[in-house]
Amino acid sequence: MSAVTTEAVEAAAPFEDADVSPINPRTRQLLQGPILPMLIRLAWPNILIMLAQASTGLIETWWVSHMGTAALAGMALVFPAVMLMQMMSAGGFGGAISSAIARALGSGRHDNAELLAWHAVVVNVVLGLLFSAIMIAFGRPIYLALGGEGPELEAALVYSNVVFGGMIFVWLMNGLASVVRGTGNMLFPALVTCVGAVLLVPVSPLLIFGFGSFQGLGIAGGGLALVLYSFGGTAVLAWYILSGRNLVRFGVGPLRWAMFRDIVRLGAAAAINSVLTNVTIGIATALVATKAGVSAVAGFGTGARLEYLLIPVIFGIGAPMVALVGTNMGAGQKDRAIRIAFTGAAIAFVITETIGLIAAIFPVAWISLFSEEHGAIDAGVAYLQIVGPVYGFFGAGLALYFASQGAGQLLWPLACGFLRLAIAGFGGWLALELAGSLNGLFFALAAGLVAYGGILLLAIRSGAWFRAKAA
Repeated sequence: MSAVTTEAVEAAAPFEDADVSPINPRTRQLLQGPILPMLIRLAWPNILIMLAQASTGLIETWWVSHMGTAALAGMALVFPAVMLMQMMSAGGFGGAISSAIARALGSGRHDNAELLAWHAVVVNVVLGLLFSAIMIAFGRPIYLALGGEGPELEAALVYSNVVFGGMIFVWLMNGLASVVRGTGNMLFPALVTCVGAVLLVPVSPLLIFGFGSFQGLGIAGGGLALVLYSFGGTAVLAWYILSGRNLVRFGVGPLRWAMFRDIVRLGAAAAINSVLTNVTIGIATALVATKAGVSAVAGFGTGARLEYLLIPVIFGIGAPMVALVGTNMGAGQKDRAIRIAFTGAAIAFVITETIGLIAAIFPVAWISLFSEEHGAIDAGVAYLQIVGPVYGFFGAGLALYFASQGAGQLLWPLACGFLRLAIAGFGGWLALELAGSLNGLFFALAAGLVAYGGILLLAIRSGAWFRAKAA
């Protein structure tokens, strides 16, 4: 491999006064290793971590479903907000953290990478506290706007207040995991998350239903279990970085705006993309509630939960793509970065399309895990049969979003996210008005996914990353 170019060093460095260090062997492997085997090797522990993290929500949903339809519908109202936090902290700002650290390491600026790690902690603390305050203060009008009322609204508020009361730990856990992943180490965050998910299996029902003389906390216990899970993960990841076992530790020095800018600029754009995904599902949830009522909301929310499950699966591929693309862009290896992007997108398409087709063929098997009510099953089955067969486009588009994040270029992912929102939101409302059935809404959701993945693929293939950088 040729030496790191001056252009690459300047592009990757958040400020000018850090010295260039020798390339670490792990970083060199990201720059030279065969793409497909290396991507698979890095992705499998990360897929494991994200499946485990997603399973925490499924575990909660399964236990809460035993409390009745109102509790299940209440969780469906809160779930987009909780997933928004997960996506923003792990895939949005978390991806920005990994990208910045990877680009710094790729250009040989280890001191910059360590300073970025410390600035990342500050960013995550501030954002975690900010969203806690917003959701605790304005949760009721938000869930009312999503169609919540009566018992399901009250259940949503109880669950939401507990989860968002501890939201700082969700942000810190994902932020610290992103610091580790930015170095190319996917395994340790995977182990932390998987162990936490295993512990959540017995803790969640104990807190919800009680044991012995302990009466249980109901739906609030489910929220507390998730908070404890995030707190434990934060503690272990902080120990790992502080102990020096991670390639990048927390840099010592005054806080600098240049460091915050490198994280916030990319993280804010990525967060908008996360907001668009959740707003799309939130609008669809409100339309379902207006048209068909609480049972249909529970069914649609359960079906859409499978779509949400695709996000952590693709994040499992996307997180190493951020590190790989970012490191190679930092080193000036643009053609290799593009090959990594399309290799990851192909893997993502195959995985998510397979899941979608299975869900479309056997929809009742999924929906009936959470509800036996006919209205819920009918809505959930219709959603999976219409939207499931195009999940592959969503998977490929989301993988290319992560690759774009590694490249530091999020204009086209954002544009495609807004297009998806317009097709699903306005198109879904129009379909409901004209056709009068939920199927029209679901076809609009499917069309939005096809546009999202297809147009983003064409844009990157045409060189959108490099036109944006040149401009």
